[in-house]
Amino acid sequence: MLAAAVLRAQGIEVNLICLVTPFFGAERARESAGHLGLPLREVDITDKYLPLIYDPPHGWGRGHNPCIDCHILMLREAGNLLAAEGFDLLFTGEVLGQRPMSQNRGSLNLIAKESGFVDVLLRPLSAKSLKTTRPELLGWVDRERLLNLSGRGRKRQIALASEFGITRYPAPAGGCLLTDPGYAVRLKELLRHHQEVPAPRRELEMLKYGRQFRLPGGAKAVVGRTEQENEALLGLKAPEDFVVKVDKIPGPVVLVCGVQASEDLEVAAGLAAAYSDASPGTPVKVNAINGGQERVFQIATPEKDRFKTWLV
Repeated sequence: MLAAAVLRAQGIEVNLICLVTPFFGAERARESAGHLGLPLREVDITDKYLPLIYDPPHGWGRGHNPCIDCHILMLREAGNLLAAEGFDLLFTGEVLGQRPMSQNRGSLNLIAKESGFVDVLLRPLSAKSLKTTRPELLGWVDRERLLNLSGRGRKRQIALASEFGITRYPAPAGGCLLTDPGYAVRLKELLRHHQEVPAPRRELEMLKYGRQFRLPGGAKAVVGRTEQENEALLGLKAPEDFVVKVDKIPGPVVLVCGVQASEDLEVAAGLAAAYSDASPGTPVKVNAINGGQERVFQIATPEKDRFKTWLV
C-alpha cells in the first residue's frame, strides 16, 4: 500500500495485481485496493505454483514456504503484462532486511535477476538503499522522492501511512499459509501420503479446516470445529468422499477422503461420536454417506484420547 502511494504521489498511474493460490488469497489485497481507490486484478497462478511445494530450486523457509521462488514466479507473471498491456515498470512493497529469507540484499538481487525484469523492477520503499534502476535513470521516477527503509521495524511505515491518510492496513504477520507451522506440518504429511502429483487443489484447501487425522487404512478424516468449517468441508466434498455424522445429536461433520479399508469408516464413526455432544460411553447411531451409499454404525461414544495417535 505504501509503495503504491509513494509512486502515485509522483503522478504515476498505478495498477495493483494480486497473485492467488490455495495458500494465499486476495481478501487482504481487495481491502487494501479499496482503501487506496486503486484498480486491482487477481490472477490465479496455482498450476504454476504447485511444483514449488515439491522441489523449489532455492529451498524453503522455516515452514514449507518457497519464498524466493514464489517471488520470482509472481514477478514473472506480473511482468508478462508489461508489454501486453502497455505498462512501463513493476514495483513491490518489499523492504530491505524485513524478511530474513527473501528480503536480504542478496535475495532481492537474485529475485530481480531471475524474474527476467531486473531493468524495470522498482522497490520504492528501499530504493535509496538499492542499486539505481532503469526507471529512475530514465526519469520516469524521481529517485529523490523514494525511500531508504530497512530492517524489521515498522515505525517509519506507520508514520508514512499517516501522512498518506492510510488508516486501514494489514498486520505484518500472516498472509501465507505456508509460513504457518501447523499448516506446514499438515501439508508435508499430505505430500508424503499422496501419490498423485500435484495433490488436488481441494485437498490443499481442506488442510485449512478442522482437526485432521490419518486413519489406520490410509484415509484422511477431517473433523469440523465450527458450523462454518462444517459448511466449508461439505463444499469441498468429492463424489467418492464419505460424510460421517452422529444421528440426532449435535456434532461435527467428519469428511473422509481416500477410503480403501472399511476399518477407516469405523474409526471415522468413532471420531464423529467422540467430538459430538454425546457423553463418553453413550450409545449412538452414526451415519456414513457417500452419494447413494449409506453405512450405519451403532457404537458407544469413545473418549477423544483414543484418536491422538492419528492426529496430524
